Order: sequence, then C-alpha cells, then structure tokens
Amino acid sequence: MSFGRIRAIFLRYFYYFAKFDHLSEMFYWPTIDIFLWGMMSIWVQGESGAKSDVALLILTGLVFWQVIWRASYEITMNVLQEFWNRNLVNLFSTPLRLGEWMAATMLTSFTKILITLAFSSSLVWLLYSLNIFNLGLAIIPFIAMLTVSGWMMGYFSAGIIVYFGQRYQMLAWMMPFVFAPFSAVFYPLSALPPWGQFIAKGLPMTYIFQGMRQVLQQGTFSTEMFWMSALLNTIFLFLTMAFFKIMFERSREKGLSRLE
Repeated sequence: MSFGRIRAIFLRYFYYFAKFDHLSEMFYWPTIDIFLWGMMSIWVQGESGAKSDVALLILTGLVFWQVIWRASYEITMNVLQEFWNRNLVNLFSTPLRLGEWMAATMLTSFTKILITLAFSSSLVWLLYSLNIFNLGLAIIPFIAMLTVSGWMMGYFSAGIIVYFGQRYQMLAWMMPFVFAPFSAVFYPLSALPPWGQFIAKGLPMTYIFQGMRQVLQQGTFSTEMFWMSALLNTIFLFLTMAFFKIMFERSREKGLSRLE
C-alpha cells in the first residue's frame, strides 16, 4: 500500500471542499437543522415544563447524526464524483489499488467530520448556549463509533452504485435515513414499538445514542453499550467493505466504462 497514492487521492477529494456548492451543502444544511430542531426543542421545553436538558439531548443527537450522515455521504459521493467526471476508468487504470482508494476516502470523510463537528457544536453554543462537550471524554469513543457506522452505510450503498450505476445514486442521500428511525437518535429505544426495538438492537448506532443520553442525564458511561456498538460496527464494516470490493471487481470485469 502506497501512502503517496493515498495522500494524492485524499488531496483530490479534499480540493472539492473549496468549491462553493460543496461549502454550501456542508454548512447550510447543518445550520438549517440546528436552527429548526433547536427552536422546536426550546419551545417544547418551555410549553410542557419538560426537563431542562431536553434541548441539549435533541441537539446533541442532531450533531451526532451529522457525523453518521457525513461519513456515509463522503464514501458514496466520491464514487459518484468519478462517474460524473468520467474519470473512473482513468483512475483505476493507474497503479492505484482499491484498498488505497478506500483508505483515502475514509481519511477524507474523517477530516470533514471534524470540520462539521466543530462547526455544528459552535453553532449550538452560539444560538442556544448549550455545550455538547458536556459529554466529556466520552465524546471521543462516541464519535469514533458513529464514524464507523457511517462508513458501513457508505460502503454498502457504494457497492450497489458501483455495480448498477448512476440510476441508484439516490442511495448517497437516502441510505442513512433508512436507519434513522431505528437508531434512537432523538428518543429512547423504549419509544419504539416491539418490532422496531428488535431492529434497533441490531444497529450499532442505537447503543451510542442510548449511551449519549445516559451520560448527559446520569453522568455515567456505559461500557456495555460501547462494546456492543464496537462489536456490531466491526462485523458490519468488515461485511460491507467486503461487499463493496466484490461488487467493484465484478463491475470491473464487465467494464467500468459502462458506468460513465
């Protein structure tokens, strides 16, 4: 594996960040979400006499969800960028290996996640004087696990896109939201119906969002929830990366030019 090639691909995708459309989608949507959900949570908190931490719980969940969405989006969007630029064949006719490309896209997504996290948390503080870093050091393993969950979704959708082509490009935006209702982002696991809880218990994100609420409300970090999330993330990431590699190789046998 060549770190020089990984760095080159990382820079290739990171340079897109300087374009206006990429800057706007990276900062515009988090701003709108934080404003709308923040105002709603403040209103609910005031009208219903809810606990004083309801706004912090909702906004922390929202910021954490941005981590998952960004991690997934960057994987699939970088595949689509090569389609749209008609560069997929050119890219993989070089000595670049698929594993190097995957490493570069993961590094790109993690870098943008840190930018998104810094921007979103600062906005929450400026608008509502709420600090999501009340989680303390627990925020580090939480962000790590949510990033891996996003990569898992990204490689699954990218595997479908790289084999079947651009007609499935909507998965880049849709895939994370397929899992959102069952991930307990804004409400506890107990709020779901029994069949929904069954699905939720098989998702690694659920344990992180449950653990996040436990830290904010009780001040305790659940190692059991963390390790359960880590186990599921490890299994699913391995399976989805293998799925992506298999679909890519099958697509290459048929000819990558057909995708452009």
